[in-house]
Amino acid sequence: MNGITVITESTQLAEFCSSWRQAAYVTVDTEFMREHTYWPKLCLIQVGGPDESVAIDPQAEGIDLTPFFDLLTNDAVLKVFHAARQDVELFHHLTGHVPTPLFDTQLAAMVCGFGESVGYEKLAARLADAQIDKTLRFTDWARRPLTDRQLLYAVADVSHLRPIYDKLSAQLESNGRRSWIDEEMKILTSPATYENAPEEAWRRIKVRNGKPRFLAILREVAAWREKEAQRRDMPRNRIIREEALTEIAAHAPANTEELARVRAISQKLAEGDMGKAILKTVQHALSLDKNCYPSLPAPLEKPIGMAPLMDLLKVLLKMRCEQSGVAQKLVATVSDLERFAAGDETSPLLSGWRRELFGELALALKDGRVALTAANGQIQVIPQDEEAAKLTAPPRRGKRPRRRPRRGRQTPPEETRAD
Repeated sequence: MNGITVITESTQLAEFCSSWRQAAYVTVDTEFMREHTYWPKLCLIQVGGPDESVAIDPQAEGIDLTPFFDLLTNDAVLKVFHAARQDVELFHHLTGHVPTPLFDTQLAAMVCGFGESVGYEKLAARLADAQIDKTLRFTDWARRPLTDRQLLYAVADVSHLRPIYDKLSAQLESNGRRSWIDEEMKILTSPATYENAPEEAWRRIKVRNGKPRFLAILREVAAWREKEAQRRDMPRNRIIREEALTEIAAHAPANTEELARVRAISQKLAEGDMGKAILKTVQHALSLDKNCYPSLPAPLEKPIGMAPLMDLLKVLLKMRCEQSGVAQKLVATVSDLERFAAGDETSPLLSGWRRELFGELALALKDGRVALTAANGQIQVIPQDEEAAKLTAPPRRGKRPRRRPRRGRQTPPEETRAD
């Protein structure tokens, strides 16, 4: 089967995991489906070790994944992912634990000059001299048997990840940004990042109505939907659509007839068990003490002059990110800049590597200790005092690994491009 090892037996998996425990790092990726479920359904695990990249079939009858799950939390072995969040969420759901230690090559690439949310294909081309065939991106990974082409495609996601990691890791050492990635990894490996408390589900729903009574009902019916979706393992909108939740919160139906008049609620649903559960939830929300009602975050007060200041901060951020080769999206969002401009001392721009790269200089701009000008088609920072002058030096960028020239290369079997 094109040299791809597919692990389908527990003893075979245990043997591979035993050898991987001796490795400094392994690369990991998963294929999963979640179109028809609340929880992602694990369909395939790909692991790249020092000697071979393999696929683990979690759907194989009787296979025990415990040795692999133990490897994920082995502190002696680094787990390397690309765009890890969904994979980590999946493993957290299955095991209750987050893979650690962990390295995300997408985040590393964003601080090493490869742009915003850089894709795996781009990194593979630049750092591993490999072309990834993404035509199977939307394949049905739950269907068995998997084809040779599917397996080649899947394993390529970890085999090429090894040279990508090696080169990004070397660049982080060169440009002194390893600690930046460590800060981001703390967020990515925090269990709180992946915990979906039903009581907080209402916060994901965009609303304009800030009345406490409306929000109290919305919170309770959104929590009911979240619990129901988890219990039945169904997508939230298959239980009840989001617009129906806001309509219920707005009208607070007291009986079946009133509930049936809500858009997206059929007469059959209103009269059934779900309708009874929704009405009971609404009644519970209305019975709560008003002191328990939730509220929307206070709107950010924008003082006069904040809009022009925001424009200057955006220019400074763009300039700083271009100089340093760091993805602007990773440094600050518009919301971050607004909080900073309004004087919010909890702004993420005032801590960690973001303060080092941008926050200190932004404070100097805000306080009038530096000015912006244009010369020779470039934005320049003009210090107004000696202390500010120390902040204006362009940040250390570091050199991007050179791409190897294309020529007839010999590719190991596990790195063979899917045709």
